[in-house]
Amino acid sequence: MSSDVLVSRPHYDGRSVAQGGQEKDPRVHLEVPQPSAGSATAGYRSAKYTPLEWFSNYHTILQQAGNDRSQAQSIQRESKSLYQDAESATLRTQAEGTRFLGERLQDIHHWKSELQRHIEQLLADTQALQGLKTRLEKALDATETPYAIATDNLNCRARRLGPDLVRDSVEDELLKEVDLIRSIQALLKRTTAQVVSQIKMNREAKQALEMDWSDKYQAYNFDDHSGRYSNMSPDTRHHPSSAAMHDQVSNQTAWTKFTQDNLSKALQEEQATHNLRLLVERVLQDTTEDLRVQFSSVNRAFSLRCEELIEARTQLEMKLAQILEQIGAQERNIVALQQAIHNKEAPQRVAQSRLYLRSLRPNMELCRDEPQLSLEGEVQQIDATLASLHQQLSEARSSLAHLEESRVTVEKDINCKTHSLFIERDKCMTHRKRYPTVSTLSGY
Repeated sequence: MSSDVLVSRPHYDGRSVAQGGQEKDPRVHLEVPQPSAGSATAGYRSAKYTPLEWFSNYHTILQQAGNDRSQAQSIQRESKSLYQDAESATLRTQAEGTRFLGERLQDIHHWKSELQRHIEQLLADTQALQGLKTRLEKALDATETPYAIATDNLNCRARRLGPDLVRDSVEDELLKEVDLIRSIQALLKRTTAQVVSQIKMNREAKQALEMDWSDKYQAYNFDDHSGRYSNMSPDTRHHPSSAAMHDQVSNQTAWTKFTQDNLSKALQEEQATHNLRLLVERVLQDTTEDLRVQFSSVNRAFSLRCEELIEARTQLEMKLAQILEQIGAQERNIVALQQAIHNKEAPQRVAQSRLYLRSLRPNMELCRDEPQLSLEGEVQQIDATLASLHQQLSEARSSLAHLEESRVTVEKDINCKTHSLFIERDKCMTHRKRYPTVSTLSGY
């Protein structure tokens, strides 16, 4: 035994064999000096394993293989359970995601429908306001005609003559009409400005709704397309970064509140538009009624004034006829007085001639006898009668002069009344026939 050479036992790695690895030969090849022929068998005997070692190695390999097999089966069972659970969880999660996408599509469709409805309502309201704006502008333009008529009436009546240039009820009504038209024009301008402002606010609210609707339209298309994806879809791709949280992403509450705020703003504008439309209709109705009522008041004042002028002119014409009749009678009276005076000249000459001749009687014959007294009385009577006739003639001529003055005054007043009547009836009232109709004043 002392001649045996001791070498290390080889180490066999059963795990590496089980895992398919290439077995490495751990035995160390030593350079043994070539023995002689007598000692050659000693190396063969010393390099061999013992039966115990063989059995030990054999059982070790079996045990390692069994352990590896058990571990592999356990891993297989765990793997099968894992991918089955993963498959079930994936399908469940995918189904839940598809359901959530469907619910999201319903929410988007609901809000999109509400947005569309309010967009159409705002569009209709804006178009209605534009129509009312056109009516207000037409009504404002229509008030220029009554204003021109009223001012022209005032200017025409300023050309009345003499005592007819009075501040009467017609002028008061015309001034009221001018003030009313000015106040109505200011009201229509303010109302038009309110309508323009409301149109602007409606358009802003509509633009916000349209932008929200456009976003929801795109989101609906994206979610609808996403909901149609399946495991068999050929157009799916890997997007690893898509699962990361994006910046500035709203939550469900903020998303709903944003649309609700837009709809609330739109609803406010719709209500404001409704109230404004009622206001505009009322303004147009009231202004039209006020103008027509004042128009009727002015016309009544003109009619009454024309009646007064016609009555005054008729009375003046009747008075003129009486004056002319008196002038004719007075002229005839003057002629008669002149004739009476002329008729007294011959008797006066006779009486005066008689007295003159009798005054030539001589001496005692120049006596105041009855003929003398009678002639003196006759001359005195004729002189008194002539004096009375001359006095009456002077009064008649003075009366005739007064009558002529009255005639001239009455004729002037008649001409004045005729001129005023021409202004009131032929100029002003004829011009007022061009007054706008109710539909024109209402903006139609």
